[in-house]
Amino acid sequence: MMKSPFTGGNVVLHSEKRTAVFRKEKFEYTFLSYQCVDTRELFTTTELDTANTMQIYNQYRTKYGIPFPDEIRSIRRKYGLSATKMSVILGFGENQYRLYENGDMPSLTNGRILKTIQVPAVFATFVEAAKNLLNTEEYDKIMLCIEELENESNTSKLIKQLIFTTDGRNQWNGYALPSISKLKNTMLYFIEKFNGVFVTQMNKLLFYADFLAYRSRGLGLTGLVFKAVPYGPVPERWDRVYSLVDDIEQMPIESKNGNSGTKLVSALEFDEASLSEEELSCLAKVYETFKNETPSTISEISHQEAAWLDNIGSHGRIDYDYAFSLKAL
Repeated sequence: MMKSPFTGGNVVLHSEKRTAVFRKEKFEYTFLSYQCVDTRELFTTTELDTANTMQIYNQYRTKYGIPFPDEIRSIRRKYGLSATKMSVILGFGENQYRLYENGDMPSLTNGRILKTIQVPAVFATFVEAAKNLLNTEEYDKIMLCIEELENESNTSKLIKQLIFTTDGRNQWNGYALPSISKLKNTMLYFIEKFNGVFVTQMNKLLFYADFLAYRSRGLGLTGLVFKAVPYGPVPERWDRVYSLVDDIEQMPIESKNGNSGTKLVSALEFDEASLSEEELSCLAKVYETFKNETPSTISEISHQEAAWLDNIGSHGRIDYDYAFSLKAL
């Protein structure tokens, strides 16, 4: 538990709206800090500094179409190349691609290059232009990979489009890269922990997991968009989430009092390697908070959140900025 560096006493999480200037532009964000209960002084940690900075970077990347670090890593991996080799092909400085993967903000020019090479056919033009810098084996291997990617089945792309409801990364999905793998393993984590999870319960667990991840690091976890409905916050396309993700089964359950519901179960084990330590920590905190709650009580708890109260009237989408006002976590 966090203690005050001034007195050793208790602290509370403090949030306030601030404006920061980045590359000569102003961006509004929610500044997070801890406040000493005794002295009222504010202080931050490395984790909070990262979350604060990420909010600004998220807006800049979205405004100018600059890929996020996880996308930049994904681009390289899908072409089977090292960061150094990517720098060579794109004409960047020797270590520049790796720095971008680690969070450095690209220039607008380099950002646009990184955006366009996500399309295999576009990347092929860069490979052709750098052909004299590659040996024959390297060139042939890259071009074969590009050809295979272009011929890849569109099934997975279609499923992703059916589940995730926004184009790009923005305040509605926590600036997270929509990921079937992370969504699936987040559900498997809770299914394993609870020995099966009712749909109404999973809706709230996903909400809290995604919003806690955003509050902790400035990025959501799964890429889901949430909306407010009478039973609490739910994924915008919750029915598709549970019917289209492989290996997650829906089991009808009827209780002794005649009430019925649907329980999510799976024979597949949770893959810990699919999530980072930070993401696993978020899931663990959500589980510890709600492990003794029933589907009904977790719904009641979610009804105390401003995220639900402010949006239930319109059944509207929930901005991830509400992560900074969560009461339950």
